[in-house]
Amino acid sequence: MNSSEFFNALNRSEINEHKKVSSFGRLLVGITGGIAFGVTVICIPFITPALRKVCLPYVPATNNQIKNILLALEGRSGTLLDLGSGDGRVVLETAKNKFVSHGVELNRWLVYYSKLSALKNGLASCTKFYQRDLWKYNISAYDNIVIFGVEQMMNDLEKKFQSECKENCYIIACRFPLPNWTPIRTLGHGIDKVWIYDRKKF
Repeated sequence: MNSSEFFNALNRSEINEHKKVSSFGRLLVGITGGIAFGVTVICIPFITPALRKVCLPYVPATNNQIKNILLALEGRSGTLLDLGSGDGRVVLETAKNKFVSHGVELNRWLVYYSKLSALKNGLASCTKFYQRDLWKYNISAYDNIVIFGVEQMMNDLEKKFQSECKENCYIIACRFPLPNWTPIRTLGHGIDKVWIYDRKKF
């Protein structure tokens, strides 16, 4: 092999090596981009509530909050709606206590998770989860309503309850009370406190 052939072979080897590196680089960029896109798709439903006029973040219910809700519902029956149902835990726990329980949640991933949990726990037949805006969802069919709200939304929620709830509906507000209604009973303390309202009194 003369020097010219040697350098040509060397150049071809370098070109092939460069092509391998370039292919790996493109693959790495593609994988990284795919992961970033996937994370973005999953995160957007959790971030967008902060951009709304009233932010209702996803904060899981504590064990004591669930316990107080169930205590507040003692002696009650029929249909129940959790407005802003998050991971579906309130819906599932009340369904275990013989309620026909529904959840309304804007975050589609939490709706999927809730449906999967209901199926896993054998509660799919007595629960339903809807991906809806709670302000646009008609609540007139329900006997009991649970809401984990934030302070800024309670006044508007009170107006919604006033105009849409059936007369014998019980409303259980968690974390924050309704501003103008007087509860018939309260349970718990601090973040676990719940306020129970009887619609027929207002």
